[in-house]
Amino acid sequence: MNILDVFQNKVFIACMLGWFVAQALKIPTEYLRSRRWLWTMFFAPGGMPSSHSAMMVAGTLAVGLYHGFDNPLFGIAVAITMIVTYDAAGVRRQAGMHAERINLLFEELLKGHMWDENELKEVIGHTPLEVIGGILLGLLVGIAQFMIWK
Repeated sequence: MNILDVFQNKVFIACMLGWFVAQALKIPTEYLRSRRWLWTMFFAPGGMPSSHSAMMVAGTLAVGLYHGFDNPLFGIAVAITMIVTYDAAGVRRQAGMHAERINLLFEELLKGHMWDENELKEVIGHTPLEVIGGILLGLLVGIAQFMIWK
């Protein structure tokens, strides 16, 4: 087995394309939101669209398209995708909201003290709209790849 064989794995490629395109799209969508070019958004968690959702949906769709929607792997992929998308919009979003409140508390308690270095990450989850954006992007990536690379 050659290490380069992974690049022949169509499901793996769909997952990576879904993630990469979602991360790249965070830069212009952040610009539209804030009117600032933040190139670091490519490496940031959170934001529009959800790269977690895009990656999982693209991979799940690729399993169905390349290996059959009646394949048991498709069923497992759907279940894992549901968990990941729920977690992206639910648990991780709540953790981000808690971090936001804790950072505000520190700011209020320590007026004037620089706290940036140890601040908790506030954008670690996604809004439901960001997850839907990731799901739609994942579907587009999966379908486009299948149309190009059957």
